[in-house]
Amino acid sequence: MTSNSGVNVLYRQKSFPVLQNRVYASQSDAISCVTGDIEVVEDLQTGLVRNIAFDPSIIDYDANYDNEQGHSTFFKDHLEVVSEIIQRTMQLSDLVEVGCGKGLFLELLSSKGATITGFDPTYEGSNPKIEKRYFEPGVMAPSNGLVLRHVLEHIPEPVSFLEQLKVANGGKGLIYIEVPCFDWICENKVWFDIFYEHVNYFRLSDFDRIFGRILDKGRLFGGQYLYVVADLASLGTPEMGSDERLPFPEDFLNIPTNPEKNIVIWGGASKGVIFALLMMRAGYNVKAAVDINPAKQGKYLPVTGVPVISPDEAMASLQQGSDVYVMNSNYTDEIRRITSDRFNLIETDTRK
Repeated sequence: MTSNSGVNVLYRQKSFPVLQNRVYASQSDAISCVTGDIEVVEDLQTGLVRNIAFDPSIIDYDANYDNEQGHSTFFKDHLEVVSEIIQRTMQLSDLVEVGCGKGLFLELLSSKGATITGFDPTYEGSNPKIEKRYFEPGVMAPSNGLVLRHVLEHIPEPVSFLEQLKVANGGKGLIYIEVPCFDWICENKVWFDIFYEHVNYFRLSDFDRIFGRILDKGRLFGGQYLYVVADLASLGTPEMGSDERLPFPEDFLNIPTNPEKNIVIWGGASKGVIFALLMMRAGYNVKAAVDINPAKQGKYLPVTGVPVISPDEAMASLQQGSDVYVMNSNYTDEIRRITSDRFNLIETDTRK
C-alpha cells in the first residue's frame, strides 16, 4: 500500500473484535463487543510485521475467553510432533513453559518424563507444576530450555519480551518458539488469519535476524505454523536487509463475488470469526458456525452474532450434500469422519 514514518502499510481493516476467541452467551452481547482496528505494517528498520493500531488496554482475557484446540485429534497429533522436536533438541530435563494456558502441552511433556514448570497468570487448573503468575527474574533458577508456544504473536514488543525471558533465565539456555507463519498466510491469501489479538506476524527470516544461533527451524501444522529452537544468549536486535522487503500480495483480500443467500462455516474460533465478519460485510449471510468445542456451542461469534452449533446439530439441520465452508483444511478429513462425509466441504484456505 503506502510507506510512511519508517513503515510500509500492508493491510487495513476496521472494527474487528479485540478478542475473537471470547464466547458470548447472548447474541446482543456478541454484536456489541469491544472492537479495534487493524493496520498491519512492515517495519523498514527491523523487517518485523505488526499491527500498529493495536491497543493492549482494550483487551481483557477473562473466564469467557476460550481458544482450546485439544478437542481435535489432528491438533493432538501436532502436539506430539512438537514434543518430539523439543526432546530431540532440548531434551526433557529442567524446562519452563511460558504462557502455558490450560496446561495441555505441559501435561503432555510431563507424561513423557519431562521435568517442567509452567507459568501463566490465567491458568485455572490445579496442576502444582503450573504457577499462576508471570515468568520473571528470581522466580526460579535458570532452566535448560524455555517453551514459548503461540505467545509471541500477542506481545506488543516481541524482541524486548524475549530479552526479558533471557534475563529471567540467567542470560542463557535454549528456547522453542512456535507462532503462526505469515509466509503461509500471504502465499495462500488467508485474509481471515489476521485478527486483533495477534499484534505480530512472523516469518522464519525474522528469527534469522533476531537470533545469531538457531539449532533447528521449520514449518508445522500443514505449513500454518513455524518454529525455531534458538540460543537465548545469541539474541540481538533485528535489522532489515536492503533486499528483504515483504512481497505482500496486492489481491490479498480475495473474497469471492456473487454472494449466496446462506452459508454455514465449520470452525468457531479465530479464523471462523473473521471469515464470518468479512463475508457478511461483503453481502453473504452466515447462518451458523459449527464447532466441536462444547464451550463454544450454544454461544455466539463476536461482532456478527453468528450462532455456534454442535456437529450433531449440523447433521440434524442441514441437508445431505449441503455446502460447508471449512475454516482450516487441516481438519477436513476429521470433519468427514465426524459427519460420515455428509456435506460438501469447501476448503477456504487452499485457494490461491
